[in-house]
Amino acid sequence: MAAAQTAQTVPPVDVVSTAGRSSTEAYDKKCIFCRIVNNEMGTELLHSVRLIYNTVNRMVEAGKEILRKNNVSDFSDVRFGFHWPPFCSVTHLHLHVLAPASQMGFLSRLMYRLNSYWFITADQLIELLNCKGETN
Repeated sequence: MAAAQTAQTVPPVDVVSTAGRSSTEAYDKKCIFCRIVNNEMGTELLHSVRLIYNTVNRMVEAGKEILRKNNVSDFSDVRFGFHWPPFCSVTHLHLHVLAPASQMGFLSRLMYRLNSYWFITADQLIELLNCKGETN
């Protein structure tokens, strides 16, 4: 995000799923999420889910709830999504919640570009998972 942000600009939020593992399992000291979950960063963890079903939908709902708590109610300028393998620099499932998307800086617009080879929106992923589920 740009350094000069409006009062309604919400810092990027990542919703992390820690489903099925303890905080020390598969710990990587270079991984920012491992360090956050182990309270090494002094970062406030806004939402953490240990055991969930329908993971992607629940992560999106958690992201929306965090935005609502930060007075963002118009989701038309919000981008929810995931980095697409092999372009994942972090090996933990996490959702990027970017608001307002229209105010992202150049690098963020590039990294979180729609229909790119390295980023998929939550809606696209849900649709893809639904199609895979219908064929299995």
